[in-house]
Amino acid sequence: MPSFTYVARETSTGREIRNTVEAATEQAAITALLNRNLLVVNIAEKVGKKGKTSGGKVALQDLVIFTRQLATMVDAGLAMVQSLQALADQTTNKVMRDVIKDICSRVEAGDSFSEALSKHPKVFNKLFICMVGAGEKGGLLAEILSRLATYLENAARLRRKVKSSMMYPIVVTVVAISITIFLLVKVVPVFGEIFTSFGAKLPAPTQFLITTSNLLKRYLILVLMAGGAAVYGWIYFIKTKTGREFWDSRRIKLPIFGHIAHKICLARFTRTFASLIRSGVPIMEVMNIVANTCGNVVMEKAVKVAAGDIERGESIANALAKHPVFPAMIVRMITAGEQTGKIDIMLERISDFLDEEIETILSGLTALIEPILIVFLGVVVGGIVICMFLPIFKMSEIINPHH
Repeated sequence: MPSFTYVARETSTGREIRNTVEAATEQAAITALLNRNLLVVNIAEKVGKKGKTSGGKVALQDLVIFTRQLATMVDAGLAMVQSLQALADQTTNKVMRDVIKDICSRVEAGDSFSEALSKHPKVFNKLFICMVGAGEKGGLLAEILSRLATYLENAARLRRKVKSSMMYPIVVTVVAISITIFLLVKVVPVFGEIFTSFGAKLPAPTQFLITTSNLLKRYLILVLMAGGAAVYGWIYFIKTKTGREFWDSRRIKLPIFGHIAHKICLARFTRTFASLIRSGVPIMEVMNIVANTCGNVVMEKAVKVAAGDIERGESIANALAKHPVFPAMIVRMITAGEQTGKIDIMLERISDFLDEEIETILSGLTALIEPILIVFLGVVVGGIVICMFLPIFKMSEIINPHH
């Protein structure tokens, strides 16, 4: 149940009281305070950081399940409160259960479903809330919830595909680095002591490897701390406005990976656009939501500029065509959609095409990365082994240099 912070005065003594009270709505909180002979001076709903209501985030999969089940219940004719109570009882996620119970209490108190959702921005983003609001106004809530569930399922499937494709190379890279550090810190020094006892000049590759090993062994903690600090600093930097603009403008230009990142942003843009247009959300609100959910600052700025052009009377295709971040193929397909009056269907087809292309690229990339990483690991380990065995091949020269 929501909490409200209030400033009130006792009617008998005039003493000021600052505290919190739980109630379904603000009016209910005021009524409860009046019943305690308190005159309310100021009252506001208790919020967490950044103006958001308290509560944590939930996994995308939990949100997909909630939306799909709610759509099924509403379509079957169950009342909203009854549906929410059933979903709250059966969910295993504590955060999600608390959120559903709060939404249920707000709906019971007279709020619309979209208004209740808006109190939990950490769980339900603006896209979700606007589509639900449009469904409520048009009397198509069950259909809109079903579309939302399909949209979220597609987004979750694409996210799983990207994560699974990237997991293998990341794991192999970490293993390769770990093996290299182990060899340099534990194995190479043993050979170094043996070769040093000969008192002769070692081959240049072997000497370089032993020197590197000694430095790494001596400053291993500092190297690990510096590496951790660099990673933390980079993550912190790209979370800032400047850092995010810097990284987003460059990551879509990277070879191979930039191509994938660009297509993922385009797929998210077209699918979100199609879902909002089909749900009857006004075009300017659509552009604002799409800009905030596309996942790239460069594309976000382009969409906001295009929104201004559309407001001045330009077509969607012409407004987007001014920005290189939108490929000509997508612009032409949007033009065809505008001319035929089926822009939502055309955008849906574009997003499906981009999803298939992303999956094809990721499958090919995974198949290509595997042998590359194996070769890399072989070169690193093999290079260390060869450097260690070079003195053995020239043992007679090292033991008897004058001879």
